Amino acid sequence: MVERHGVSTEEVPFKPLTQPYTDATIPVVFGTAPINLSKAEKPPVNVPILAKSWDEAVEALGYSDDWETFTLCEFMYSHFQLYKQSPVVLVNVMDPKKHKTAVPAAERSFVGGLLTLPENGLIKTSIVIKSEDEATTYEVDKDYTLAFNSSGKLVVSVKAGGALTPASKVKVIGERLDRTKVTNADLIGGTDATTGEVTGLELIKQVFPRFQLVTGLILSPGYSHDPLVGNVMAAKANMINGHFFATAITDIPANMPYTEVPKWKQDNAYTADLQINAWPKATYKGRKYHLSTHIAGVICKTDAENEFVPYRSPSNKTLMIDGAVLDDGAEVSLGVDEAAYLNAQGIMTAINFVGGWKSWGNRTASYPEKTDPQDTFISVRRMFNWLRNSLVLRYWRDVDDPGNKRLIEKVTDDGNIWMNGLQGAQYILGGRLEFNAAENPPADLVDGKFKFHVYASPPSPGQSLHFIVEYDAQYLSAITG
Repeated sequence: MVERHGVSTEEVPFKPLTQPYTDATIPVVFGTAPINLSKAEKPPVNVPILAKSWDEAVEALGYSDDWETFTLCEFMYSHFQLYKQSPVVLVNVMDPKKHKTAVPAAERSFVGGLLTLPENGLIKTSIVIKSEDEATTYEVDKDYTLAFNSSGKLVVSVKAGGALTPASKVKVIGERLDRTKVTNADLIGGTDATTGEVTGLELIKQVFPRFQLVTGLILSPGYSHDPLVGNVMAAKANMINGHFFATAITDIPANMPYTEVPKWKQDNAYTADLQINAWPKATYKGRKYHLSTHIAGVICKTDAENEFVPYRSPSNKTLMIDGAVLDDGAEVSLGVDEAAYLNAQGIMTAINFVGGWKSWGNRTASYPEKTDPQDTFISVRRMFNWLRNSLVLRYWRDVDDPGNKRLIEKVTDDGNIWMNGLQGAQYILGGRLEFNAAENPPADLVDGKFKFHVYASPPSPGQSLHFIVEYDAQYLSAITG
């Protein structure tokens, strides 16, 4: 160890600031991660990981710029680096025991004692290094060492005193993670009847028991455009743990013109109340994103700016993008009228109009089949989710208390103070909590069942501002007067 004497300095990489986390607007994201780069003692497969910062996410799941293979990395980058939000629950479904493929034996040469293997997703423990003629198998940590560099590439280093030289020619055999082996069944998951193992989207039910956090958004960029996955996401958003409600943000395939998107939506039943549809894809500084990723970023950022109460619409908010594209990279430049056509079919999109690129659309996927504001306006639907989730959290402590007048007064008094506060902050237009005799017959009260009635009106988004412009001849007096 070098003894220090004097003044020394050290510099560390920039870490983006993130919002302090709260119980609101927690995205739960399902996909694939480069867990070969994980620093966890046991790389997580089908385990919900709560990440409150970029560093935590990377340490647990690894990070790669190969977003096509490792879909969770796209969301990690957008959420922490672009929108600077926190936290997120990430679920990797890629299992190195089955989602892998062999790397064919290839001749490689050390240069200066180093050999960087070009493949992404290499499984470190699978690597075997042999002599050129394959007669000799070299030993890890005796003849060479293995380590990943900052780009996620596996670097082989010649070890002093071993059988390799700094210019040795070798053959490398191994296995790498293979996303093509991950199926929609892996994303959907379920509960094994024999072992009880929970996988895929079924893990949503573990988020609250593990972290005491209510799921706010459900995403799976790279998979949610598959109807088998997207429809399960929308179904799982309803009655999580039998009590909570979330919103699924699903992509619609970006392989068609905008005029065909509504038909695809209908044909594939992307029509749930607890669902937001997003189309097409987006770009930013040379990278391609699923639009659902950015819609989630906008929602989290907007909620964070409003005390995590989701009363503001995610529409007409700044997107961290510089373009909209189809799968093949073809540019999509929708006018407001074209975007309105999609909005009228329950599809959010992106437009480059006044003030740069904005999210555009207020309707949930259930529009236009449904028309009531409670189910069809995104902000109103999310407010009802939030109110219902908040009621569960707020009054769970009162469950099993004596069912007497004191309990009824305690809940109604507290509930109305809360409603008045929400109204005063203009999060709702008005609200009240009542205990009505007609809704609580004696038979229910005897059985310990108490029903409280909550009335609330979240504001609808002012999505249409109409101005009447008229020529007024009276101002001609400015000439003569």
